[in-house]
Amino acid sequence: MPLLKPGFDALQPAADRPASPDRVPGSKASGSPAALRAGLTALLGPEKVLWKVSDLVRYASDASPYRFVPQIVLLPEDLDDISAILSYAHGNDRDVVFRAAGTSLNGQAQGEDILVDVRRHWTGVEVLDGGVRARIGPGTTVMRANATLARHGRVLGPDPASAIACTVGGVVANNASGMTAGTTRNSYRTVSSLTFVLPSGTVVDTGAADADELLRQAEPRLCEELLALKAEIEADERLTARIRAKYEIKNTNGYRLDAFLDGATPVEILRGLMVGSEGTFGFISEIVFDTLPLDRHVSSALLFFPSLTAAAAAVPGFNGAGATAVELMDGNTLRASVRVEGVPADWAGLPQGTTALLVEFRAPDEEALAGCERAAASVVADLDLVVPVVSVTNEFTRDAATVSGYWKARKAFVTAVGGSRPSGTTLITEDFAVPPSRLSEACEALLALQAVHGFDAAVAGHAAHGNLHFLLAFDAAKPADVDRYAAFMDEFCTLVVDRFDGSLKAEHATGRNIAPFLEREWGHTATELMWRTKQAIDPDGVLAPRIVLDRDPRAHLRGLKTIPKVEPVADPCIECGFCEPTCPSEDLTTTPRQRIVLRREMMRQPDGSPVETALLDAYGYDAVDTCAGDSTCKLACPVGIDTGAMMKDFRHLRHTPREERVAALTARHFKVVESAARLALGAAAFVTRHAGDRPLEAVTRLARKAVNPDLVPEWLPETPGAASRALPATSRAGASAVYYPACVNRIFAGPDEAGTLSLAESVVSLSARASKPVWIPEDVAGTCCATIWHSKGYDTANAVMANRVVEAAWGWTAGGSLPLVVDASSCTLGLAREVVPYLTDENRALHEELTVVDSLVWAADELLPHLAVFRKRDSAVLHPTCSMEHLGDVAHLRALAEACAESVVVPDDAGCCGFAGDRGMLHKELTDSATAKEAAEVNTREHDAYLSANRMCEIGMDRATGRRYRSALIELERATRPAL
Repeated sequence: MPLLKPGFDALQPAADRPASPDRVPGSKASGSPAALRAGLTALLGPEKVLWKVSDLVRYASDASPYRFVPQIVLLPEDLDDISAILSYAHGNDRDVVFRAAGTSLNGQAQGEDILVDVRRHWTGVEVLDGGVRARIGPGTTVMRANATLARHGRVLGPDPASAIACTVGGVVANNASGMTAGTTRNSYRTVSSLTFVLPSGTVVDTGAADADELLRQAEPRLCEELLALKAEIEADERLTARIRAKYEIKNTNGYRLDAFLDGATPVEILRGLMVGSEGTFGFISEIVFDTLPLDRHVSSALLFFPSLTAAAAAVPGFNGAGATAVELMDGNTLRASVRVEGVPADWAGLPQGTTALLVEFRAPDEEALAGCERAAASVVADLDLVVPVVSVTNEFTRDAATVSGYWKARKAFVTAVGGSRPSGTTLITEDFAVPPSRLSEACEALLALQAVHGFDAAVAGHAAHGNLHFLLAFDAAKPADVDRYAAFMDEFCTLVVDRFDGSLKAEHATGRNIAPFLEREWGHTATELMWRTKQAIDPDGVLAPRIVLDRDPRAHLRGLKTIPKVEPVADPCIECGFCEPTCPSEDLTTTPRQRIVLRREMMRQPDGSPVETALLDAYGYDAVDTCAGDSTCKLACPVGIDTGAMMKDFRHLRHTPREERVAALTARHFKVVESAARLALGAAAFVTRHAGDRPLEAVTRLARKAVNPDLVPEWLPETPGAASRALPATSRAGASAVYYPACVNRIFAGPDEAGTLSLAESVVSLSARASKPVWIPEDVAGTCCATIWHSKGYDTANAVMANRVVEAAWGWTAGGSLPLVVDASSCTLGLAREVVPYLTDENRALHEELTVVDSLVWAADELLPHLAVFRKRDSAVLHPTCSMEHLGDVAHLRALAEACAESVVVPDDAGCCGFAGDRGMLHKELTDSATAKEAAEVNTREHDAYLSANRMCEIGMDRATGRRYRSALIELERATRPAL
């Protein structure tokens, strides 16, 4: 055992907490049953089988109010693995649930036996016919697919609010639609072909010319039964008319019976049935979409009304004017949205009944958009709008930033409202549709029903399509609250079906919470046809039992999850999963959502239980150590939950007082540490020149085992040599800014290329060349942005350096009269924001007078307009860092690159590299995993320059790609140098 291995006692929850009724039982502390684990490990290999109790718990939650703990989790890589899993399930009387992003709101992504993760190894976008079609892997997020299609002027039809996280496979399996898809742009209407695996293991490619012949040979009984069901439905004129009528509005409740009417052959019928089947008919391994034109000309308005019914009454007018989207947000939604960055703070004071419509028109050109705006103006002229707070304008705008802000507030509906719910309560998201002409009446009835049952729900939705969502919060640990919810659901379903002939699920699919009400909406005949369809396709009931079809009238009350209180920074989390695609450790250990889910399970457990012990034992590495701490999760989370900050707090809790004192000592004597680091790098370079990398790799591996792998870095062949101790000579007289070379650039050398200046030399030269000279203070050595200690949770050391550097910076800049230019984006972020909580009151006042400017911004805004470009590369690829995302500097990186190269590429899969200062040296597997997709995309072609703006991230990308990344400022210096 390492000498300084941190214990998990410091992370143990308080002993006086009550045990939750839905806690994982102690019998599961050892993980999956031994026989199940052994059988599937022998079948698939150990790397594809997750069996620890921590694995089972982190996969037990999705964005829904339900929680079911699987027996085992599998990570198949190909169709052979899928077929093997299905064969195993048939032979061993097991059942299987497929899970992708886990953003489902009704429990579809949860299973009680074998859970199969089909996100990790099932991504990819292949553009076909110039973008008119696209072949997409089911684990690809909608946002990622649209990023590729946008370059071809195309977009997918479905546009769910969770596009940042939800996968294409999940969208098809649920027939999720979104803001603009309605009934004409959803998956059922825009899927060209599917490849899927039936429960029997038969693979069907509906796009193949001989698909029906192959299916008849492999599944003759299934083909006969599908055609018999088709004939039976078509022979019943009343049922046929009913089916057609049900899909005139949005409807995802039950199976798509219109597939029997629309499909002429068994393969065509199956293609339709698979859409919206929620994984109960098979695994969709590939989707070919017919894409739609991407209309880039946009005009939007956020219009405010005195009441929900008044807003609903205005919807038909905008539909008639041709609006692309008409989205509704009630007062509760608007007030909760102030938690979202960029939303006006005065929305918190909106009157109770206030409701807004977000109306958007999209057009292919300016002329068409102008026509849309004229039509919109005529509708608005007849409305009685209100201006309840000063930020309200009630005007259409083409400003992209304003429009983006409107949509950010709208898409944050579930998370923002959920984040503001009472602590400890469970969130239910309901989704229904009525004929759009009756939307106002439905809103009025919904408000009355809520009042009867004591709910004050938030309401939002796709008003143009008569589709509303509302959120209810209750305590699932209290039987009385569960009964209240049950009573509400009974009356709600009766209201929607009997009064409005509506859909109980418009776009979120049946799931677990509407399955008991399926027959109430569809009637006995149609519901029995759905049961018979399931029996025909999955006669052994292997796939996703109880998710669409369930005869238990109280099934929607089974498995409701309690939400125990956790650390305040994470307590608002509703487990939506929006954070997961941005997380560097997503494919290595845990995601931000899973870190919170695991913490909540610890809180459910009685003190000292075997499950708590097992979770704590795994949490150190899986959650705390392999968190990059980059806080990109905060950017993705609509309410800004910073799980990275929580992990840093946990690192701090694990430190002994002695470790804190040693860290503080390094901060107080950082000048010595800095010099020692340069000497060590110089010595390492000498060793590697004469003996290669192996000796240093061996020594550091041994040291890590002996001391602590989270303290001792591992030698990487990509580690650069030592930077020059001497910085460029500069003068304070006439300086336009103070230049602060970050310690990482004072320690690590830049790329070793002939004729290339160092980063410090480049910044000084560029600034002088643009007649904006900079001054480097003589006493920068020994100072730092404090991120070194902040990232590791050394609070005392962090405070020491934070206060020292702010005091120094205030003096260097003459009390803030000059900007402080910092040449590493993570250090800019540290100095501008992250030091603030650790400053004394006096130094916080000094900090407020400072203007901290990233070198990218300095170069793009202040230098580039005054520089002449003498030479350009043909192409450059960029790695925007997570700090740039936090600072909003990515556009500046691109601007510099475009000055240096004819073609500039930002990979669609670009994300945090996970190097995180030195974490890539402490846990190189984190960077290897985080960069895998980006590196693969980068290496699909050769580029002339590989650019970023943070030395450690550049080292991480060097390791990932085998290329040599460098600062964009070094490249800009080369491009603008009069003579090489």
